[in-house]
Amino acid sequence: MSAPAPSPPAIVDAEPLPRQEEVLTDAALAFVAELHRRFSPRRAELLARRAERRAEIARTSTLDFLPETAAVRADDSWRVAPSPAALNDRRVEITGPTDRKMTINALNSGARIWLADFEDASAPTWENVVLGQLNLIDAYTRNIDFTDPASGKSYALRPDEELATVVMRPRGWHLNERHVEVDGEQVPGAFVDFGLYFFHNAQRLLDLGKGPYFYLPKTESHLEARLWNDVFVFAQDYVGIPQGTVRATVLIETITAAYEMEEILYELRDHASGLNAGRWDYLFSIVKNFRDGGPRFVLPDRNAVTMTAPFMRAYTELLVRTCHKRGAHAIGGMAAFIPSRRDPEVNKVAFEKVRADKDREANDGFDGSWVAHPDLVPIAMESFDRVLGDKPNQKDRLREDVHVEAADLIAVDSLEAKPTYPGLVNAVQVGIRYIEAWLRGLGAVAIFNLMEDAATAEISRSQIWQWINAGVEFENGEKATPEVARKIAAEELDAVRAEIGDEAFAAGHWQQAHDLLLTVALDENYADFLTLPAYQLLRG
Repeated sequence: MSAPAPSPPAIVDAEPLPRQEEVLTDAALAFVAELHRRFSPRRAELLARRAERRAEIARTSTLDFLPETAAVRADDSWRVAPSPAALNDRRVEITGPTDRKMTINALNSGARIWLADFEDASAPTWENVVLGQLNLIDAYTRNIDFTDPASGKSYALRPDEELATVVMRPRGWHLNERHVEVDGEQVPGAFVDFGLYFFHNAQRLLDLGKGPYFYLPKTESHLEARLWNDVFVFAQDYVGIPQGTVRATVLIETITAAYEMEEILYELRDHASGLNAGRWDYLFSIVKNFRDGGPRFVLPDRNAVTMTAPFMRAYTELLVRTCHKRGAHAIGGMAAFIPSRRDPEVNKVAFEKVRADKDREANDGFDGSWVAHPDLVPIAMESFDRVLGDKPNQKDRLREDVHVEAADLIAVDSLEAKPTYPGLVNAVQVGIRYIEAWLRGLGAVAIFNLMEDAATAEISRSQIWQWINAGVEFENGEKATPEVARKIAAEELDAVRAEIGDEAFAAGHWQQAHDLLLTVALDENYADFLTLPAYQLLRG
């Protein structure tokens, strides 16, 4: 009796890239295909469940902790798995895409952790997807260097003991990878990113004294965390490494996940490392889910919603309390400021804000926090060093003083700030400028001294949509209308053309970016994710 024929691997349909054969091996593509066949049906069911839950929120304009999982929350006995040594001290984490220069700079930055980002900080061109994987392989084998063609400056890795530990972030469940098919279906981007990285690096990382560590984005429920846990169990068996080797940190960056933090940790308990407070996507999720909930859910300008806002404070305090109760790390939010080489006064003011933000997080019990630029690493490090001293974390601070009710997490109307006309202008400007860069293959972009990524673009376009649909009237007497948004967008295109010149303007994707922003900001039917229609326009 003959053995059954092996299942065909995933099929790649893309222009060849340099050294792609090192990443797109038959064995790696067979693993990706197996992930797709086993787990994509459940992924599809969970995406459908998201839509059902959103419809329920539209009907009730409220959320609550789940009655069906009350026993998990009430059981004080369970904890997540002990932290591996490489993840025990996470006091400063730097985030960024996996291009070659960033890979070296992030690893050398002095941060304890590098979030190597295939998600919000990366536009998913096929080149970024494949070469990003190659850059990480080269980093682990110390086969990586970079010379900037413009400046001639060379970059190389410091000694191993000085390098940040990598925690890799694959794409969210909602995105497919159009260049990879299995059985005639596009494979979810999450399985392509996770599958290629895990297959090539899991054993290699163990040999280096670390492991395959992941950040899980845009999770909306504990059932989605359960799916990831099942993926991890299967993957570890597939490549023959011990169960529990994988560690995952979940971004609590959706409002629905904020009501299921304990359940998310419980589902991943053998593989969980911690939770992270992802500010911009969290605000985007509030707008998306409560967009028809009336005036009490209208957010003011995004920069007016600080982490001291009562409903944001409830979210972060509950996150620290939940993590430490269960033995997990609580990781704080992003300091997105990009230092200016030309304006020391701007830097001085911004550095003080960053310092105050990181001091607050460290004093509240967070075990670490994010920065977007290497110059911010020492500032954040100082804040956490002052509180932690020689301790690797402060998981012993249980924050039993924290009591958060369900209503506290959605008390948006506790804010006194209101939407402003300059806020609308800024949302349009950031939206157009970010989308244009994304269409050129750049996922992390410095705009007005802030590092913007897909999450900040999402909150920008969502606020335009919300303010128009809520009929917001600004302090100058102007009302938020489609006509006003179009006028601001047209003025922004003119301003960009004057700023960069006709030739550079023509070479960019400015009109496309303008049109796409207005589509997702003005359409009656709100698009779940800006990146879905944007991906259709992305070349490569």
